[in-house]
Amino acid sequence: MISLTTSLGYSQVTTDHQIYLADPAIFQDKGTYYLYGTVEGNASEGFKVYTSKDQKSWTDRGFALKKPDAFGDKGFWAPQVFTHGKSKIMAYVANENIALATSSSALGPFRQEVLKPLSAPVKQIDPYLYFDEDGKIYLYHVRLQEGNRIFVAEMKPDLSEMIAGTLRECVHAETGWENTNQAKWPVAEGPTIIKRKGTYYLFYSANDFRNPDYAVGFATSKHPLGPWEKYAGNPILSKNDIHQNGTGHGDFYKDQKGQLHYVFHTHHSNTTVAKRKTATIPLQFVSKAGSFDIPVFDFSNFRFLNTTP
Repeated sequence: MISLTTSLGYSQVTTDHQIYLADPAIFQDKGTYYLYGTVEGNASEGFKVYTSKDQKSWTDRGFALKKPDAFGDKGFWAPQVFTHGKSKIMAYVANENIALATSSSALGPFRQEVLKPLSAPVKQIDPYLYFDEDGKIYLYHVRLQEGNRIFVAEMKPDLSEMIAGTLRECVHAETGWENTNQAKWPVAEGPTIIKRKGTYYLFYSANDFRNPDYAVGFATSKHPLGPWEKYAGNPILSKNDIHQNGTGHGDFYKDQKGQLHYVFHTHHSNTTVAKRKTATIPLQFVSKAGSFDIPVFDFSNFRFLNTTP
């Protein structure tokens, strides 16, 4: 066991029970938390699932989606699980395409009747399906064209495909904190949406995930299709805040008390990227006169996730 004390005065304990999932997501259903993510070192087999009742001790429940049951044979990345009708749906990436698989349980097994991805003329990754209050469904995702760029399109109600003519670009990585290495292929990815008081918040990560400066920012809009305005105070979660390299690419979830949390990954250490470690941090919105509410992470309660000893 290794205990690390940060300059903020709190300690982080990592053990051999550390969970190593990149691009993680947590789905809370009837008091049980289900954790999914890219399986570090074994991303060609599918997606594992961990469960917890208290968000502190997690149990490995095996694979929720296995390669033979769904589209793809490699690069299983960035799963998101949600309820649609009477089913649980997993949106995920394989072979740099987005696909959807179905199960009756959040534990899986998730399967497809027809093994195919969503139709698109380009490679696309990092799906996030947002269900708006008016019943419309939007797919936020990353298209690999002149960099990793975040797009959105309205989906058909049965989730079979995007509605023609609704595709819009949301944000792409520009200069400054979003591209600290001045890479020729700039990266903005890992979109997640929250709506609050009529404002849509698009959270995203920028820089290549291997870059220690990988960090989280957000943009706002009054409509799910945009246009989006980036927050001037970005990034709002970075290595400068929690003293861990490569912070980002996560998802928001609410606990049973309604508290928002962000689950994300960090680098393995200050010198090594893999295996990326899974962590959570609470978030709250702070009112600001004459502006939208500002999302603020509680850095003092950042912690890594571990399996039950």
